[in-house]
Amino acid sequence: MWTLADRQLNSRLLLGTARYPSPQILQEAIAASGAEVITVSLRRESAQENRDHRFWEYLKASRAHILPNTAGCASVKEAVTTAHMARDLFDTNWIKLEVIGNDETLQPDPFATVEAARILAADGFEVFPYTTEDLIVAEKLAAVGCRIVMPWGAPIGSGQGLRHLEALKTLRQRLPHLTLIVDAGIGKPSHAAEALEIGFDAVLLNTAVSLARLPVMMAAAFKHAVAAGRLAYEAGAMQASSRAQASSPTVGRPFWHEDTF
Repeated sequence: MWTLADRQLNSRLLLGTARYPSPQILQEAIAASGAEVITVSLRRESAQENRDHRFWEYLKASRAHILPNTAGCASVKEAVTTAHMARDLFDTNWIKLEVIGNDETLQPDPFATVEAARILAADGFEVFPYTTEDLIVAEKLAAVGCRIVMPWGAPIGSGQGLRHLEALKTLRQRLPHLTLIVDAGIGKPSHAAEALEIGFDAVLLNTAVSLARLPVMMAAAFKHAVAAGRLAYEAGAMQASSRAQASSPTVGRPFWHEDTF
């Protein structure tokens, strides 16, 4: 068990809900992943996905806690307005805050993100801000009231994994009091395991599952990868070394001599 904001969870995998082949496969993938928190965007869910309300019915049936997000917002005003709509619609004070600064890279605008986080935190929201791996931005977000920070591993949907591993390690080392969740850029289960191995509390991903050839099977793979990564962190994974070290240490001389043969 671990604590995310005000909830006790078993799974350290948070799952997105966009771009699945069908609502049925989405529901099966959520179940296979073991995820207890799922994200939903108010601005990017297509009319095609929601045409008969099955999408929302399957989300409710999953019994996972919904983390609405402000994906698609490009200004503080847009993000704050969307967050208030989400709170009314989903009856939750949780909000995944995204304020995009570049349409091509989908990189978050750090200045707008911090300002929107300040406004929302003061208004009683539990803010989950999507940001880069920049330490100073993370510190600013903590200073305005964020207990959770969600740095990207790589640009959204790129599948590059943990592109700046040392910067992510620095975040973990310098911000031990924050809940840190890698959000975006994870493409393989091994990427998720690596994030947990270096001490991140959880990962959030979407495309790596929804666009897989077999989404339900991939969801299960991520479930096991996240669990393995956390176990490795708690067990104390060995550190890399530039020198070889024998796994079977020698003591003294061998007990046999040449004249024995």
